[in-house]
Amino acid sequence: MLYLVRHGRPVVDEGLLASAWELDPAGFDDIWALRESGRLPRRARWFTSPEAKAIATAQLLTDDDVAIVDGLREQVRETSDWLDDVETTVRRAFAEPGVPAHDGWEPLAHTRDRVVTVVRGLIDEHPGEDLVLVGHGTAWTLLAAELTGSEPDLDRWAALRMPDVIEVA
Repeated sequence: MLYLVRHGRPVVDEGLLASAWELDPAGFDDIWALRESGRLPRRARWFTSPEAKAIATAQLLTDDDVAIVDGLREQVRETSDWLDDVETTVRRAFAEPGVPAHDGWEPLAHTRDRVVTVVRGLIDEHPGEDLVLVGHGTAWTLLAAELTGSEPDLDRWAALRMPDVIEVA
């Protein structure tokens, strides 16, 4: 089974790229609640995006070793522009995955190809084992759709909490 964990709530700093945001200590209780919820396997291989908020979430969720995997990072969004309506821009990215939805944003098709390639490699390296991947909502929405042969579920994406889990059999 594959468990795709969206990171905990970050400290939003409009002066930094979202990829540089740290985990908000005010959200630690939500992460500990997920840890105790029984929604994650007791025995699994753990992997995380290289972003600080994902690494910190993984460290709070398990005492096991967690490997940092660069390819699990979120859609690259390198822009100095602050967007008040990120949801509309992300939805535009899903509607046209081959083109950047905003200046400095990676096309979602690139994000999908990167994440799917890395995760298929992890699945091949660890056959029959549960894998827990800690990362990001957009990347996990793309991955879940690709692995299940379905369209990206944007309603589920919009409803994802921080943290949250998507299970893929």
